[in-house]
Amino acid sequence: MTAPTKPPYGDAADSASERAPGEPLHSPVIDWFDEHARDLPWRRPEAGAWGVMVSEFMLQQTPVNRVLPVYEQWLARWPRPADLAAEAPGEAVRAWGRLGYPRRALRLHGAAVAITERHGGDVPADHAQLLALPGIGEYTAAAVASFAYGQRHAVLDTNVRRVFARAVTGTQYPPNATTAAERRLARALLPEDATTAARWAAASMELGALVCTAKNESCHRCPIAAHCAWRLAGKPAHDGPPRRAQTYAGTDRQVRGRLLAVLREAHGPVPQTALDRVWHEPVQRARALDGLVADGLVEPLPGGLYRLPLT
Repeated sequence: MTAPTKPPYGDAADSASERAPGEPLHSPVIDWFDEHARDLPWRRPEAGAWGVMVSEFMLQQTPVNRVLPVYEQWLARWPRPADLAAEAPGEAVRAWGRLGYPRRALRLHGAAVAITERHGGDVPADHAQLLALPGIGEYTAAAVASFAYGQRHAVLDTNVRRVFARAVTGTQYPPNATTAAERRLARALLPEDATTAARWAAASMELGALVCTAKNESCHRCPIAAHCAWRLAGKPAHDGPPRRAQTYAGTDRQVRGRLLAVLREAHGPVPQTALDRVWHEPVQRARALDGLVADGLVEPLPGGLYRLPLT
C-alpha cells in the first residue's frame, strides 16, 4: 500500500498557523451554488427559522423528494411552533406519514413545546439555546443558526463530510461516524465572514447532494475538481471499515412502520387484532409494538387497545 498523499489543505489537527486556508474552495463552490442551487421552500425567506428547523428534522436520513409534500402540509397546518405545541404529540406522528424514523416527529413536537414555553414561540437564534431544546443535537443547532440566522458554524451532514473527505483529505468516504478531526477540519475551512460562512455551509452541502454523490460522482461538473485531493490521487478506492448498508425489508423498522400506518389511519383506538393482521410473525410483531410503546410513539390502553400518544 502506498503512503497517503499529504492533503493539499493541511492536517486538520495542525496549528492555526500551519493550516492552509480554505479560500481556494470557497468562491468556486459558492459561485456554483448561486447558479445551480435547487429552489427549495425552506431556502426561501418566507420559510423563517421554524421552516428551516422543520426541514432539518425531516431531511435527516430522508431524501428531498419524499420530504417536500409532507413539509408543505406540515407548515400549512402548523405555521408556527405554538400551533404544533397546541396539538397532541400523536398528531405530529400522524402527520409525519411515511417519512420514516417517526421519533423525529415526537422530538420536533417536543422542541415546539419548549420554544413556545421558553422563547415566546420564536425559534431562538442563540446556538446554545438551540442546543438546549429537546431533540436538537449538534448538527441541527448549527444548521438552524447558519441557514436561518446567517451565523458562522460548521454544519456537518453526510454530504458535507463526503465533500471534505474527497476534496481535502483525499479519501473516497468519510468515517462511519463524525470524528473530532472532521470537526476541526470543518472549522478550519470556515470563511471568517459570517454571511459567507453560512453560504459556504449551504453550498458545500448542495455540492455533496448533487455532484459529489456517494455513487457516480460527477467530477466533470464539480467546481473544485482541480483542487480535489481524491481526484488528483487517482480516486483511490475506500480501504476503511465497510460502508454500512441500510436494509428495510423484513426488519423491525418495516414492522413498526406497518403498525404505525394502522394507527395513523384510525380515528380512534385500535384493537390488538387489527395490529396482528399487519405482520405474520408474532414474536417480531410483538417486539416492534413493544418498541413503539417504549419510544412513546404508541399509547397502550385497557382492553388491548392502542392509539397514537395524546400527551
